[in-house]
Amino acid sequence: MTGGNGWNLLLPMHPRRLLFPLLFKTALLAASLFPAAAAEPLLEKIDLFEAGKEGYALYRIPGIVTTKRGTVLAYCEARRTGKSDWDTIDILLRRSTDGGKTWTERAKIADVPGPKSKNPVALAQKLANPDDVTYNNAVAIPDQNGAVHFLYCLEYARCFYIRSDDDGAPWSKPVEITATVDKFRPEDDWKVLATGPAHGIQLKTGRLIVPVWLSLGTGGHAHRPSVTSVIYSDDLGRTWSRGEIAGPNQGEWIIPNETCAVQLADGRVLLNMRSESKANRRLLTTSRDGVTAWSKPQFHEQLLEPICMASMVRLSEAPAKNRLLFANPHNLARTDGKEAPGKGRDRKNVSVKLSYDESATWPVSKTIEPGFSGYSDLAVAKDGTILLFYERGSTDGKDSYRTGLLTVARFNLEWLTDGQDSLK
Repeated sequence: MTGGNGWNLLLPMHPRRLLFPLLFKTALLAASLFPAAAAEPLLEKIDLFEAGKEGYALYRIPGIVTTKRGTVLAYCEARRTGKSDWDTIDILLRRSTDGGKTWTERAKIADVPGPKSKNPVALAQKLANPDDVTYNNAVAIPDQNGAVHFLYCLEYARCFYIRSDDDGAPWSKPVEITATVDKFRPEDDWKVLATGPAHGIQLKTGRLIVPVWLSLGTGGHAHRPSVTSVIYSDDLGRTWSRGEIAGPNQGEWIIPNETCAVQLADGRVLLNMRSESKANRRLLTTSRDGVTAWSKPQFHEQLLEPICMASMVRLSEAPAKNRLLFANPHNLARTDGKEAPGKGRDRKNVSVKLSYDESATWPVSKTIEPGFSGYSDLAVAKDGTILLFYERGSTDGKDSYRTGLLTVARFNLEWLTDGQDSLK
C-alpha cells in the first residue's frame, strides 16, 4: 500500500484504474457547485482605417469574420476620392491573430486582370468618370473545414470568387461567377448587382449562403428599385447557384436591399433586410433551406430601420443557450426634424441587441457609439469576445456618407448585459 503520489494509500480497496473516473466525477460536481466567475465587463475600441490617410479619401462598408483557427479578418472599401459608391474603390484587408487586439498592415485583395468598363447606368446618371474602377460589396465566409471564401463585385455588374486556405494570406486567383446571377434575369432584368455586404454564412449542412440585392438601376444613385435573394454553393465554392426571390419590391415592401443572414437553431435561415418601407422597421423572412420557399416578409417592431445596413451573428447555441446578436443605428430621428415614413434618418447611435429566442424578441440593447455611426458588421472571436466593425465619426460632422473612421469595438457579454449574463 505504498505509492509515489500517495493516492493508493488513501483508497486501499480501489484498483488504480477506478481512481481517475471517480476524480473526474468529483471535479464535475465541484464545477456545478462552484461555477467559473464571470469576466469583468470589457469594452475597447481600435481604429483600423482613417479617412484621408494611406492614399484614400474615405473608407466605408466594413466586414469582419473569425476563421476556424481564430484569425480575425476585417475588410472594407477604400475609396480614392470619396465622392460616391462609383468612385475608384479597392478592397482592403487587415488580419488579427489575437482576437482583434493587434492588426497587420493593410493588404489589397481584389484585383481582376484585363480590360474593364464602367457600368453604363453610372455613366448615364453622371455618377462616375469612365476611368474609375469600382470594386464593391466584399463578403467573407469562413467554413468549418478552415478555408475562407470571399466574394466581391466589379462595377456593380460582375461577381468574383476567391478563396484562402491560410486565414486570408494569400488568396487564390479570382473566378468570375456572374453567370450565376444572370439566372435571375427572367424575373428581374437587373443592371446593378451587389453581394452582401459584410459576411455570409455556412449552414450546418455545409451550404454557403451569400445574400444579394439586384437593381434595375433606374432610380436614385442607380441603386433603385431593388429586390433581394441569395446565391449559394453546395460544394465549398466550386460552383454557385441562385435562390428564389426573398424580398420582392411590391406592396408595403419597398426597395429591399442590403441583407444579413443567420441560421436559426431549428435549421431555418433568417434574412434580415434593409428597405425603404414606410414602416421604418427591419424586414424579416425565413426559409427551411436558405434558398427556397421564403416566408412572407414581416416587419419587426423592435428593430428600427433608419435606412442603413445592419448585421447579425450567432453568439451561442443550445444546449448552452441560444443567443443572437444584431447591430445597426438605433435611431429614427433627424437633426432637421424632417422625419417621414420610408425616408432616411440620421445615422447615429449604433447599438447591439441580444435575443434569447432566435430573433422573436430583443430584450437587451446597448449603445456602442452614441454619435455619428453607420454601417457595421458583427463577429465573435474564438474566446467569445464580441467584435463590431463599424463606421464612426463624420469628416464634416453632418454628411452620413463622409465616414471618418472604421473602428473595431471589442466587448464581452458581461458588458452587453451589465453583468446579468456570461458565457462562463
